[in-house]
Amino acid sequence: MERSLKCNKWSYLEDLSDSIKSFGAYSLCNQIEYREDGIPFLRATDIKDGHVDFSGALRIDSDTHQLLWKSQIEPETVLLTMSGTVGNSTVTNGAMPYPINSSQDVAKVITGSSLNPYCLSAFLQSHYGRMQTARLPIGSVQQHVFLWQINKLIIPEFSRPFQSEIANAFKAGQSARQQAGAVYDLAQEILLSELNLADWQPQHHVESVRNFSEVWSAGRIDAEYYQPKYYEVVNAVKGYRGGWDTLGNLVNLKGVNFPPDDATEYRYIELANIAGNGEITDCTVGLGADLPSRARRKVSAGDVIVSSIEGSLDSIALIDSQYDGALCSTGFHVINSQAFNTETLLVLLKSAVGQLQLKKGCSGTILTAINKDEFSRIVLPKIAEGTQAEIRQKVAESAALRRQSRRLLESAKRAVEIAIEEDEGTAMAWLEGEREGITR
Repeated sequence: MERSLKCNKWSYLEDLSDSIKSFGAYSLCNQIEYREDGIPFLRATDIKDGHVDFSGALRIDSDTHQLLWKSQIEPETVLLTMSGTVGNSTVTNGAMPYPINSSQDVAKVITGSSLNPYCLSAFLQSHYGRMQTARLPIGSVQQHVFLWQINKLIIPEFSRPFQSEIANAFKAGQSARQQAGAVYDLAQEILLSELNLADWQPQHHVESVRNFSEVWSAGRIDAEYYQPKYYEVVNAVKGYRGGWDTLGNLVNLKGVNFPPDDATEYRYIELANIAGNGEITDCTVGLGADLPSRARRKVSAGDVIVSSIEGSLDSIALIDSQYDGALCSTGFHVINSQAFNTETLLVLLKSAVGQLQLKKGCSGTILTAINKDEFSRIVLPKIAEGTQAEIRQKVAESAALRRQSRRLLESAKRAVEIAIEEDEGTAMAWLEGEREGITR
């Protein structure tokens, strides 16, 4: 691999960069209080191949952001993960929600004038970049990469015109993903407007007074359960002009465990495979004998899987034909419905309507989760078919844009590989043909 890279002009990353840093919160961890809203604080898990998933990012206030001034992120910074899935990379662009901060597990690279940041990120995600970063992690329990190792990554020196073409493809991929997010937001706006909740914001109250009979009936004595925000959203659903019912009456809940055959190969979906936009990003493929004991739910195309674990309640995804017959973790509730199309069911449960009720229903001490009974008690509006059709169209449009984004980012990576293996002219011709096919 190094021989291929060194056949042409190359340099170490430290010689092509103005700054490479990873300062984070090791020394200040006891001073950080994370919030439900505020300034994004990115961790390695938030950096995907070519983009940032802000949906799961921790949040900090402005005072903490100023305290962590060394780890603040500016536009056109290359981000590279240094722990977990080492080697994931992206570039911050002007459309992201600044200000942004990050942990010590994310390297921040400011490239010099001769190295386009988007081209660098495409290379880092290519076969030749991944082969280098895969060799870097150090440690026996929690492996990590250090800056001195990143400094010595071998980077090919491509011509400026070629770097510009790679950057254009990369930016187009990022733009498509951002459009996908905006279109999904429209689907949620359609739903919330239908329920007269478009401008509603949940408010947390210090206290809530309830009578004893209500507490006895619910079987819950934890104060959080009786927060007014939960009752407000439930009352909004019950006031919907189209009517309402409980989830248990509106969906089919697939709660029977499936015993995998030891010698059969399965695709297995777990919480880490679900992106914030409802997309399944990956899965484990393995024999039934090698899968964890929690791989006991069998899913079909048209199902919706809903995380039952507090802290990841927004990990909800549609099962399409690609994952028909796959297994998923028992940490999911698996549902389908005749009353809702799958896209509307997804948007409902990912909206404030679903998320607040999911959170309200969670109980437990060590592992807090929403059980089958509480899940079945969630109230849902009987959304009109016309509105459901609008939501389905927006969710499908969003998914198409995400697919386009993936293809554009993959084409940037592959073009870099072709330039290394053959030459820039061949790579640029291939990239042009691929781009026409994607946008046709």
